[in-house]
Amino acid sequence: MYTPQHFKVTDQEKVLAFIRHNAFGQLISLLDGKLFSSHIPFYLENEGAFLVGHMAKKNPQWMGLEEQELLVTFQGPHDYISPSWYDSPGVPTWNYQAVHVYGRAELITTPNKLGNIVDKLTKIYESSFESSWAPEYKESMLNAIVGIKIQITEIQCKYKLSQNRSEKDRQQVIEQLKERGSAQLSTVMKDEL
Repeated sequence: MYTPQHFKVTDQEKVLAFIRHNAFGQLISLLDGKLFSSHIPFYLENEGAFLVGHMAKKNPQWMGLEEQELLVTFQGPHDYISPSWYDSPGVPTWNYQAVHVYGRAELITTPNKLGNIVDKLTKIYESSFESSWAPEYKESMLNAIVGIKIQITEIQCKYKLSQNRSEKDRQQVIEQLKERGSAQLSTVMKDEL
């Protein structure tokens, strides 16, 4: 990913926290010579050494995953930035947060290991709900999925949040985003000042 130095994030803990908070990733690989993408939730394992998730067995993408380098992208809040919000001259642009993770996959097909993946994802995302899904249904679903464990080889992180602008311009962008309903990006920018 093209990342000018002033947009680059190298703090490993900050990057891993971003992935945990924006864990719905886009898994990109080659399938029959064409790029193929699946959107799936992931979790980090072994202090950020691995990304783990699963996909449907009917999804053909899993069949060639072990034979190639993979890319998983994660995105945070984003929005259009108008140059009319600046005191000094500027151009229309987009502010955003993005992480690109590269690695190699191991496929998980044994029921016990698949169950562990599903249990971990369920614990992360279902814990705030009163009743969980039926255990007998879970068992039948394990036959319909393939687990993916990606050993991370490289992480690139970019926060393009107007760092190339003056502090006054950045404050004005924060206010405009907030007024226009982009509170999440506004908050992220404020936290990064």
